[in-house]
Amino acid sequence: MSRFVQQQEITEDFELEVIDRDEPHAGPGQVRVRVHAAGLNPVDWKVASLPAVAAAFGVSAPGGFGNDYAGEIDEVGDGVDGFQVGDRVFGGARGRALADHILVTVAETTLERTPDALDDTRAAALQIAGKTADAVVHVVGTASGETVLIGGAAGGVGVLAVQLAVAAGARVIATASESNHEFLRGLGAEPTTYGDGLVERVRELAPEGVDAAIDLQGTETVEAAIELGVAPERIATIAVGPNPPHGAVATGGGSATPGALERIAQGIADGEIELPIAATFPLEQVVDAVELQKSGHVRGKVVVTL
Repeated sequence: MSRFVQQQEITEDFELEVIDRDEPHAGPGQVRVRVHAAGLNPVDWKVASLPAVAAAFGVSAPGGFGNDYAGEIDEVGDGVDGFQVGDRVFGGARGRALADHILVTVAETTLERTPDALDDTRAAALQIAGKTADAVVHVVGTASGETVLIGGAAGGVGVLAVQLAVAAGARVIATASESNHEFLRGLGAEPTTYGDGLVERVRELAPEGVDAAIDLQGTETVEAAIELGVAPERIATIAVGPNPPHGAVATGGGSATPGALERIAQGIADGEIELPIAATFPLEQVVDAVELQKSGHVRGKVVVTL
């Protein structure tokens, strides 16, 4: 038998339960991954609770939950080249990552090799956050010597985006709660609080102006960037759907540059990139893990271990 997190309905009050099911087995073109850890993302509970979002991602109920995973291949189906039993891997499996075993069709989804020095907990937190962070930094055209405003900088996407922008040579002004300011300074950013007065605080930090902006939570940073004179095509946002205000650019992991996940994973393994894990929960406490993720007050990522 194999444990599996099941969701019965896609409703605002979605309920998750851990059930036993027969072990799945790899078919042609597939590998089976024994999942060791699954990282949570805001989109997971949005898919679970909002029918329109679920439909957009092709998820229906009853079904599974989660997307990001890391583990080890323990079965290989016919016709699979390049992977074998025992390979450590990470990737994404929309709506079914929280399970002891998942089937991955190699030709249809992201499947990355996990660097030797990268633990499964952090590898499991990478697929969405890593690709999205790379995408937003790429979309706004971050360049050396420029000043970039990043809103929601202490979350899973934010901490990676800050480091990628700093590595590109940009000056980063990062919004976050005050408890995260010292941490963000350690990543090379100049932190400030979000909320009323943001524009004035940014102007004080950067009187010469801001060149680009990345909004990772709501629209506050978009609004501030427009007031600060940032061109809409240099404002990326991930949290407000396909039509953000003021002509800002709706961005997702699909806009990541080739090889982004491999580069970020190796950077973390080499100690060049930091990815904090806010908390880990055993599979039986998945509901508590999701509640913490939904609170929006986590530094880095929340991960379920199996």
